[in-house]
Amino acid sequence: MSEVISPTSKVSLKFALTTADGREIDSTFDRDAVSFVMGDGSLLPGFEQHLVGLTPGFEGTFSVPPEDAFGQPNELNFQRVARDLFAPDQAIEVGLVMNFANGPEGEIAGVIHEITDTEVVVNFNHPLAGETLNFKVLIVGVESAE
Repeated sequence: MSEVISPTSKVSLKFALTTADGREIDSTFDRDAVSFVMGDGSLLPGFEQHLVGLTPGFEGTFSVPPEDAFGQPNELNFQRVARDLFAPDQAIEVGLVMNFANGPEGEIAGVIHEITDTEVVVNFNHPLAGETLNFKVLIVGVESAE
């Protein structure tokens, strides 16, 4: 009898992750299956909840809304930075991902959202905030993690 995925299972699977507009973010279908223990924090809980009850050989798709993925963009995570804090010869453009100092934590990635003559608006939200995520999965193996 095949193991059924439970909240304490070790799962091996292949997956493809796309956004609602069809942009592929990641896929393991051309690589070895990935393995993880349910609830270990390596995957989104909104993704894991769809796996409970599945068995090896299952192949299907499901969607995870922003609230169960990376949330909605938070306006407080858009920061205005004086333009003159960037080096004059530094090429910046909307959409560019840059690392910024983040105190003792080291660095944090931000996306250039808007540029004016006097300031740069940087978006520090997760790049997939506000996105509905579509997953295609193939369950390769399930075993007890206990």
